[in-house]
Amino acid sequence: MAVAVRGSRAGSGFGGFSLRSFFSYRIFVSAMFSLLFIATISVLLTTNPSTPHHDSALPTTGNAYMRRTFLALNSDPLKTRLDLIYKQANDHVTLVNAYAAYARKLKLEISRQMRMFDDLASNFSDLQMKPSYRTSLFESDGPVDEDVLRQFEKEVKDKVKTARLMITESKENYDNQLKIQKLKDTIFAVNELLIKAKKNGAFASSIAARSIPKSLHCLAMRLVEERISHPEKYKEEEPSPEFEDPTLYHYAIFSDNVIAVSVVIRSVVNNAIEPWRHVFHVVTDRMNLAPMKVWFKMRPVERGAYVEVKAIEDFTFLNSSYVPSLQGLATKETSKRNRNPYSSLLHELRFYMPEMYPKLNKILFLDDDVVVQKDLTGLWNIDLDGKVNGAVETCFGSFRRYAQYLNFSHPLIRERFNPRSCAWAYGMNIFDLDAWRQEGCTEQYHSWQNLNENQTLYKSGTSAAGLITFYSTTKSLDKSWHVLGLGYNPSISMDEIKNAAVIHYNGHMKPWLDIAMNQYKNLWTKYMDNGMEFVQMCNFGL
Repeated sequence: MAVAVRGSRAGSGFGGFSLRSFFSYRIFVSAMFSLLFIATISVLLTTNPSTPHHDSALPTTGNAYMRRTFLALNSDPLKTRLDLIYKQANDHVTLVNAYAAYARKLKLEISRQMRMFDDLASNFSDLQMKPSYRTSLFESDGPVDEDVLRQFEKEVKDKVKTARLMITESKENYDNQLKIQKLKDTIFAVNELLIKAKKNGAFASSIAARSIPKSLHCLAMRLVEERISHPEKYKEEEPSPEFEDPTLYHYAIFSDNVIAVSVVIRSVVNNAIEPWRHVFHVVTDRMNLAPMKVWFKMRPVERGAYVEVKAIEDFTFLNSSYVPSLQGLATKETSKRNRNPYSSLLHELRFYMPEMYPKLNKILFLDDDVVVQKDLTGLWNIDLDGKVNGAVETCFGSFRRYAQYLNFSHPLIRERFNPRSCAWAYGMNIFDLDAWRQEGCTEQYHSWQNLNENQTLYKSGTSAAGLITFYSTTKSLDKSWHVLGLGYNPSISMDEIKNAAVIHYNGHMKPWLDIAMNQYKNLWTKYMDNGMEFVQMCNFGL
């Protein structure tokens, strides 16, 4: 038994000897190759000891690859690691500063985050400038202290983590704010252009409304030419007794626009139940008197209605001794302020109707930019309760009240009128001339015009003057009698227009101008006398 055991150990000892010999041989060979490699490197170093370690000085011969390999092995890996950490810190400093700059530019109400960004950027800079790190890592020519580097790396990573968290939280907010700011800038720029365009459009529209269209001028010239060519056809006739008959329905129209007056009269007659009882009193200036008379001579009003055409000069009482606006007309200063007195006086005639038509009891005043869609005789049957003026009120909310027309900082205005009183519209007004005479409204108008010589009470114009003159003598009518705004408001309901007795193109966009609104223009053009040869010749474009 003992022999057997010893034999077994002997056998195993022989096998162990063989394996150890084999591995010892391998180790010996490896050691020899290592020594050979080290010897080769030593030779290389001793043959070129002064060669600087720069890429530009490396030789381009066959030993270049070996030299670069050695330089890579000889470089300190901690230095490379330090460079990477330093670059990462600088990149995040730049990113943090960029977001802080965005926050300042956008003027966001997040001063706390702005301070955090600023502090974080300062911490990155302060970290690199710490004496221990600066001496050991950045200013030392010797090897990098790994412990110091590890501590530096830990602090940098902590701050990078904090920076990334802050940026992640703020990125979406800042990006949205930048977009919003750019959108606001764009909206502001577009709004500036819109305001400028509106001003230019309003100015151009005002010029267009005040100027005489080529077609209208052509029509007036054609009518005058007709009068000169055939004087025998246009002799003056005796006034008809119907012009002073108070039992008929009388209308007053003051205008220098031939085609507009024609449309007003045609619309009234076409919608009248008893047109033969309607009398129209047209007053114009001296320049347009002949064209107006020739028109109604060539195109008599249908269905038996009557038309009287007169000039301002036919009413001799309208002179500078009676009308305040004409009293200083001859002076140089007034002439500059009012270059066309007749145009202004045509608008003022509405304050002199009792004197102009002394035998009439009631009269319906119509502007030349209205269209009548229903029979208007019901207006004469309205009880005005002793008031002078029947008109449609135009106020809504705080708009179009006396405060917007009169100067309530003046004590005289403040004592006499209520700023909340509702304004009413000119353009279709039924006037009780008997009540007018009793109230002395024309005298009141003169008194206020004289007090307002320097325009300290109200701006010049008939609207404010009418509101003052008829302040306590106006009766409100149902709004369906008179719908306004077709000359400036594109949003009027078509149902409201269809139900209106009178529609009014007040504003710059008159229906006979090219700037008229298309959705309303046909309501006016359908009463145009297109069969009149001069209308066709002058190319009204209707």
